[in-house]
Order: sequence, then C-alpha cells, then structure tokens
Amino acid sequence: MSGRKSTAAMPSKRRMAQNYLVIWVDGSIDENNDDCRNTLAKLRTVVSDVNVCTTPEGCIKFLNEIDDGKAFIISSGTLGQHLVADIHGMPKVDAI
Repeated sequence: MSGRKSTAAMPSKRRMAQNYLVIWVDGSIDENNDDCRNTLAKLRTVVSDVNVCTTPEGCIKFLNEIDDGKAFIISSGTLGQHLVADIHGMPKVDAI
C-alpha cells in the first residue's frame, strides 16, 4: 500500500443542512457568555438557522409560527422533560 490518504473519505467542505432549523431551549442561555457564543457559532457551521429560547412556551410559540422546514430541538434537564411532552407529536419537530 502507498502512503497516500484517500480524499474520498474526507470531504473538503461541510454541507449546510437546508430546510432545517435548530431550536436551543435552555433557561440559562446567555448570549453574552463566550461559551454560549462559541456553541452557537459551531451550531451555525452545520445549520444556518439556529434559534434560542429560554422557556418551553417560547419554543412552542416559535414552532407554531414557522411555515415550513423541520426543527431539531436541543434541551436538557427539567425544562426539557416538560417540553418534550408538549412538542413530541408536532409534525414540524424532526428530533429532540
């Protein structure tokens, strides 16, 4: 075998997910915090439409207002437990 690496297995560009959006739901999100901004920047390298909600109600309202596309929901803790029960059957929610 030669010492060359196959470039077929290593794509040169990441593909941006189209028609998808991410909703990050967390009561402690602070967009002025460096860690939070860094996390948002990394998410936006994969999905261009990243939204932040600090309450389950804000997430549900946002989901009801979007016209098309599929949403990925990121949440955790007790806030996430309550949210999942409310949004689990919504057709716009692709993954939680």
